[in-house]
Amino acid sequence: MGLIVAVIPAYQPDHDALLGLVDALLSQGVVLVVVDDGSPCTADQTLREAAARGAVVVAHDDNRGIARSLNVGLHRAVESHAEWLLTVDQDSTIAPDYVASITAAADEAVAVLGPHSIGAMAAGLVDDASGALAYPTRQVSGLPVTEEVIQSGTLWSVPALVAVGGFDEVLGIDAVDAAACVRLRAAGRRIVLVPELAIGHRVGEGRQVRVLGRTVLATGHAPERRTTIVRNRLALAPEEFAQSPRHAFRTLRRVAMGTLLAVTVEDARWAKAKASAAGLRRRRTR
Repeated sequence: MGLIVAVIPAYQPDHDALLGLVDALLSQGVVLVVVDDGSPCTADQTLREAAARGAVVVAHDDNRGIARSLNVGLHRAVESHAEWLLTVDQDSTIAPDYVASITAAADEAVAVLGPHSIGAMAAGLVDDASGALAYPTRQVSGLPVTEEVIQSGTLWSVPALVAVGGFDEVLGIDAVDAAACVRLRAAGRRIVLVPELAIGHRVGEGRQVRVLGRTVLATGHAPERRTTIVRNRLALAPEEFAQSPRHAFRTLRRVAMGTLLAVTVEDARWAKAKASAAGLRRRRTR
């Protein structure tokens, strides 16, 4: 598989959680970049300790969202001539053999589908604190593929990402991973899952609730995040409908359900209602 570059986008990181993740990744032989997105000086000591343990630390003075941080990692991967970039959120947890497992699966997928067919490899199971989350899948040449994955724990093809322009910094934070998947699929790349692999990851302040007999996730995102979630998802909708109307409808249904839960069962309901409405008005383009 060769060299793997991993990037952790950080903002006001928890000291123990970040350093635990740094240790876990470095012990698995990756070149690790930690990119801080304008945290206050209270994070300085944590970042210094990450650097002392062997991570390359890049600290920005201002906050622009996760996409810029991910692109810093992508640029490092390009400079290092790495074939794959592993992106991991600062509050995620991985198993001691995570990198070996996902890279072995990537080797297998390349052998089956061809060297220019894979856009990303992702854990098939997301162990959220509120319960396990899984992706809808279908089989292609015996491999489970899906339309989009969260960026945390995902192994991205560096050449494929470069070809589609990297991560979309206009989006800032929400749907950055979805946008990358949309554009990789448009370029003919597959998003492949590793069914037996899991990543520990918390989706907002999520909790699972029952609605009409189905279990759904109330994320608990703050009002400003409701604005960007609605805005960015609507901005991506035309591209998603062009590729897969079924996936696009599923995505918009999830956004609608998330908005409904935000204004009915979560706290700060009125603020979230106004923020969601603002997302309908504020459209961004590339």
